[in-house]
Amino acid sequence: MIAWEIDDRTLHLRDGDTTGLAVHGVDLVAEEATPAMSRPVEETLVVATADLQFPHAAVSVCSRDSSEHHDLGSGDTPLSLPPDEYLVTINAAVETSLQFSGAVRIEHTDDGEAIRVSFPDRTRVTVGFRRHHDLPADTITVPDSPDGVAAAITQLAGAHETASPDRSDPALRGHPALLERGETLEVPDKLQAARSDSGIELVVSPTYESLFVAAPLAYYLQATLRTADSSVRSGGPRLRLPDLGIEKRLSPMPDLEYDVDRLLRKTVFLDCLVRNAGPYSVDLAEQRIFETLDLDAGALYDASPQQRLATYLDVAYEAIEHRLPDWHLSTYVTPDYDSVELLPFLLDRLSMISMPRTSTLEGQELIERSLEDFYRGGGEPATHGSARASAGNVAAVDIVKPDLRNGRAHGWHADGVPIDVFKTTPEAYYNRLEYLERSSESMSVCVVLNDPEMAGEYNDVAEIYRQRAEEVAMDVIVEESLSTAELARVFERESEFVHYIGHCEHEGLRCPDGSLSTASLSQCNAQTFFLNACGSYHEGTRLIEKGSVAGGVTVRKVLNDHAIKVGSTFAQLLINGFSIERALDLARSRIMMGKDYAVVGDGTHSLSQRDQRLPVTITIEELTDGPDEYLVTLDCYSTRTTGSYYVPRIDTNDLAYLCGTDSSFTLGESGVGSLLRETDASVIYDGDLYWSKTLAPQFET
Repeated sequence: MIAWEIDDRTLHLRDGDTTGLAVHGVDLVAEEATPAMSRPVEETLVVATADLQFPHAAVSVCSRDSSEHHDLGSGDTPLSLPPDEYLVTINAAVETSLQFSGAVRIEHTDDGEAIRVSFPDRTRVTVGFRRHHDLPADTITVPDSPDGVAAAITQLAGAHETASPDRSDPALRGHPALLERGETLEVPDKLQAARSDSGIELVVSPTYESLFVAAPLAYYLQATLRTADSSVRSGGPRLRLPDLGIEKRLSPMPDLEYDVDRLLRKTVFLDCLVRNAGPYSVDLAEQRIFETLDLDAGALYDASPQQRLATYLDVAYEAIEHRLPDWHLSTYVTPDYDSVELLPFLLDRLSMISMPRTSTLEGQELIERSLEDFYRGGGEPATHGSARASAGNVAAVDIVKPDLRNGRAHGWHADGVPIDVFKTTPEAYYNRLEYLERSSESMSVCVVLNDPEMAGEYNDVAEIYRQRAEEVAMDVIVEESLSTAELARVFERESEFVHYIGHCEHEGLRCPDGSLSTASLSQCNAQTFFLNACGSYHEGTRLIEKGSVAGGVTVRKVLNDHAIKVGSTFAQLLINGFSIERALDLARSRIMMGKDYAVVGDGTHSLSQRDQRLPVTITIEELTDGPDEYLVTLDCYSTRTTGSYYVPRIDTNDLAYLCGTDSSFTLGESGVGSLLRETDASVIYDGDLYWSKTLAPQFET
């Protein structure tokens, strides 16, 4: 329930008892009925104002007439827009939308702490606000039976706020209800009432393997998932549209994984295009494919779920495969009753679910795979130098090679420690919910140096955090040479991130008076962490068990020079909105032995959970065709916001692109410099990784 009041020209919003938002500069306009908004909201009112101020947040602007889209960057350049019909979205603690007619100027205030929206004259503005549905609404009890699990998965689709193609907008997909194990199936009445029955049926064999794999497709389609009885079991899995008399046969396991992957990717993609026929449209680059498919977006938008899906089924996968965005996430789960409670968290991220399969790494394969991902930039140190632990005293980790499906990121909830995935547990996801419930507007970061020989990384990352603290609310604490008791208190007190720089041995994290085993902690209240020390994997997994959400660790000895590169880059990416997994993946590619680093816990987690800015990576390649010309490619994806789009800040561009789809442009030197100044992004250039603002001066003439 969102409550609001206006006091002394300030609009106060509150989402329950946990978060609030103050909007300054409003006068209430008394009207019996407020206009409808072109974005889903829970409450609306009309205000009159010439100037509004919001706390610092991500801001996007859509022209309701031309579908042009603008974003307010983190730099000093304001948005000055001519008269038009606009919808402004401010992704603050309570998402706020402004709908109005006229010219507008949107900018950061001088101190950088707020966003100002101003008009040439006093303007009538419709204000709408809605809660971030990051938390599950309730809990379903599920018994240990395939039928019970199928019925529970069916009810999880009640988290969708619509059955239209707008469900492809992540803002309209709430967090599914939790699942807990019990003797009988128990579904709260309000969850049953919330579920929209599409009439679609997905029938699979009565095994946990089939149910887990089918769950993402059933969830997104809002389908009834059930197991086959003996009379149809031999026919294999099938997708049914009863109102239309259509039945599509699917492959049995293990090929069911491929069928679900193709159907889900195709359906989400086409929904993203069809939703542009509704009220939340943008000019998508991918929209052109409708011309070749001969589809009517308007008719599909108004069609029933079964009619729409029937049309999608007629579209050959091969006809659109080359245009599909990269899928964001696949998770590999042991298919048993103990893993059932993980399903709501994976469906919240719209992850594919596959069976875990591994093989042994052969010979030098780990080194070879590390070199494949290495940027190969100049100045890479040779494989010698001091390591971060005494030889022979590092806790061993047996690494295996996973059989990976489609996905930019990969999670693992099964036995073994595979490379190229984050190793997660249900505890990590439950811990994330606790942090969301007690989230605050400020961030606390602690940097710990427990070996003076590693001061290089310590100085680099401390400076990165201090610079970021000038832009957002962040408390930065730096500590040196902590005792075991003092280091324990660092992990036990509430903070968003702990960056440990030092040694790790069998006994734990090395301190001047001994070693701290994280197993000895009463609890861990550090939301995320980075243990940049040799062989810290086991200590990191124990921090997850004690209360953390996710963290970066090492699985073997690492060289000090390499650790400095990874540590400083990881710090830069993490505090700028990149997920733990994405930040470490980019950072470890700066060194030749990047596979020595891994993520434990929920790798999709990021520190700025309510900041909806999407992380971007830019690749710059110098062209030989002309003087000072560059091929610039933008890569934007997020494991949290599948179905979102981004708009490259290129002067000649007026298109949006779906996240997971690269966009490429040929730019001159000044154009590259302008892009880097206006975009907060990681940049791959000349064989290394940079931050955009740091690299921009090299392209300014």
